[in-house]
Formats: sequence, C-alpha cells, structure tokens
Amino acid sequence: MSSQTLAPSGGAPAHTAQARGRVLPFPITGQEIVLIAVIAVLWVALAIGTPAFLTEGSMVPLLVAMAPVALIGIGMTVIIITGGIDVSVASIVMVCAVVVARAMVDSGIGLLLAVLLSVVLGGVLGLINGVLIAYGRVHAIIITFGTANLFKFLALQIFGGTTVDNIPGTLDFFGRGAAGRTLGVPHSFVIMLVIAALAWYYLRHTPGGRHLYAIGGDADAARLAGMKVQRRVMSAYVLTGLLTGLAACFVIARGTSTLAPNVGAGMELAAIAAVVIGGTSIMGGRGSVLGTVLGALLVQTVTSGVTQLGWRSQLSSLFIGIFILIAVGADLLRQRTRRTA
Repeated sequence: MSSQTLAPSGGAPAHTAQARGRVLPFPITGQEIVLIAVIAVLWVALAIGTPAFLTEGSMVPLLVAMAPVALIGIGMTVIIITGGIDVSVASIVMVCAVVVARAMVDSGIGLLLAVLLSVVLGGVLGLINGVLIAYGRVHAIIITFGTANLFKFLALQIFGGTTVDNIPGTLDFFGRGAAGRTLGVPHSFVIMLVIAALAWYYLRHTPGGRHLYAIGGDADAARLAGMKVQRRVMSAYVLTGLLTGLAACFVIARGTSTLAPNVGAGMELAAIAAVVIGGTSIMGGRGSVLGTVLGALLVQTVTSGVTQLGWRSQLSSLFIGIFILIAVGADLLRQRTRRTA
C-alpha cells in the first residue's frame, strides 16, 4: 500500500510532507483552525451579549458538560475513521449509569470500583457491537441500532420503572462542585484532554493508527496488504465502549442525587455532531481527535449560549444542524476536488 494511503488523514499526503522536509503533515488542519476561530468569535459575542458567560460559574459547567460528549466522540472518531458508526452509545451510557448508581446506593462501592465497574461494563457492551460488526459482516448502523434498543431495554429493567434516588457523592471528583476541580479546572475536562492527547498520538504516530485510516479508505486493500481488519474494527468498538463507560461516570457526577431513566438521551447525536463538525469524514478514512474535541466544545458553547441568552432551546438544534451541514458540505467538496486532481 502506498505511503499516501497510509498517511494520517487531515493533512497533506506523506509524499507531499516529505517534499517539504517533514515526515508528517501539520499537526493542525485548516478546518481545525477555522473551528478555533469560530469558537473564539462565539465566546466574544456571548461575552458581550451576556457578561456572565466567561465567569467561572458559567465556564465550569460548560466544560463539565462537554467532557463526556468529547470522550464518547474520541471513540466515535476512531469508529468513523474505519468507515463505521455507533448509535448505541447513549444506551450504553444508560446501562452503565444505572448499574453504577444502583451499586453505589445498595453496596456503597468507592470511587475506583465505581469507575472500574462502569468502564468494564461499557467495554463488554462495546465488545458485543464489535464482534457482531467485525465478524458478522453486517453494516454497523444496523447492528448498533439493534443493540441500542436491546441495551435500552436492559437499562429500563434495572431502573424498574422508577428513578434511582439518594445517590452518594462518590463520583463528585468528576462533578462541577469544588471537589470536582483543581485550581478552577474540572477534573473530568483534564482527564478528557489526556485521553484525547493519547488517542491523537496513537492515530498520528503509530502503525496501528495508520492502519485504521487505511481500513476506512479501502478495507479490501488493507486486508490484501496484510492488515488485521476485523481485529482492528472490533477494537474500535471496544475502545468506544470503554470511553462511554467512563463518560457515564461523568454524567452521574454532573447531575443530582437522583438518576432518571432518560439519562444519556441524545448523547449519540451530540457525539456524532462533534465528530462531523470536527472534520472527520462520515465516509471513513479521514479525521482527527483534535477536531472532535473542538467540535464538542463548539456544540456545548452553542447549547450553553442559547440557554444563557434566554432563547428557545430548539434554536441550539438549528444552529448545530447548520454547522453539521457546512462540515459535511466541506467534506464532500474536498473529496470532489481530490477526485478531480
């Protein structure tokens, strides 16, 4: 397989980079620069429109709310790069959250055990998706739509038609309160950034990361080149399950002492929106973790801004939808330009 195919997407091909004296393309793409500029403009506009926006009381909840979406988005980025998708993540959040909440209430488990339980459970559910998709050879959206309903049914059975009440503050370390931040920075946000940095490095600087891009570009060619396509596809869904399990802990921590049966609702759409707005091609073979994190920040900025300005909540969906259409249009235009070239 050519070096151009294996080059990490989101920048120039490997041979172009080498011609400029670099081994890899720039670590930040033009679309990511545009996202940074858009977010900066939005923050300035919101600061003018509502002076409380840039205060700690506003920014901490924004970053805490963004962290689980970005965390799921990191795993979703890896999946979409391989040409797949996972619409079951909201149901996985629901299962992990209710199991952990019940365990904390009934058994009084501690922080580390609660996180371990949630992450392992998320990984198991992700493994179910991965095995069915990688070895069952059925399109990912069909499998994950089916498992989304199965996982949701399981979670509702555990809820038992009622809320989980009197949840202790075991997970406050990830919350928006004083216990959830150091020097004013939320722990959940810092953990998300660390995981994002590791994922960025893996995709950009390791053979395994380049293989994921190659699989998304042409799975058959990747298989003929000797890559273990099924194993890597399965691992992408397991990774997403693990990250979704951790995100469920963040979701519990940012709420109250009560967990409702609608926990996690809409998180799959928010994560996919962050990934697409961040520049990952829905067709596979192209994308970046940095773009996803910026996309999640943009999505949460829009949501928080609409709320603070006192506008109707439906407007946030309108604005996010517009950003998605612009991102998809830019991706299609890029692909057409490359085919023409």
